[in-house]
Amino acid sequence: MKFIQMTHWLHQGNIHNQCSLVALPNLIDLITTCIDHPAAANQTFLVSDGEDLSTTELLQRLSRALGKPARLLPIPQSWLETALTLVSKRAIAQRLCGNLQVDISKTRDLLDWTPPVSVDEALRQTAQAYLQNLSKPKLDKSHKQ
Repeated sequence: MKFIQMTHWLHQGNIHNQCSLVALPNLIDLITTCIDHPAAANQTFLVSDGEDLSTTELLQRLSRALGKPARLLPIPQSWLETALTLVSKRAIAQRLCGNLQVDISKTRDLLDWTPPVSVDEALRQTAQAYLQNLSKPKLDKSHKQ
């Protein structure tokens, strides 16, 4: 979010990966469901918000949640990966461009669970909290009382 706030143009405008996210309210809701649901005993469940996003889609939606225009340059993903690899940042390229998805179909089916908070609502809440935190005065730790 800080990057979106400070930067005029982002170069991640053409990344077609897929990543699963989980909002804290959805995680809490699933944990609560598992505590109460008899079918949850001795099971392992994966959790996400139920909608996978590419890095480009995430930046677009996060920009919208922050009330900022999404100024994304459509640099081909292969160029970005190559450039980051050339400067010894291969791990960053993998995080930005790689897939990281989980399948929550077992969680949905066995527990009859649906994430209560949508991706867009979670991003809106996160952006709102971030913006409120920016407006709070910072404590000056250099002055001890």
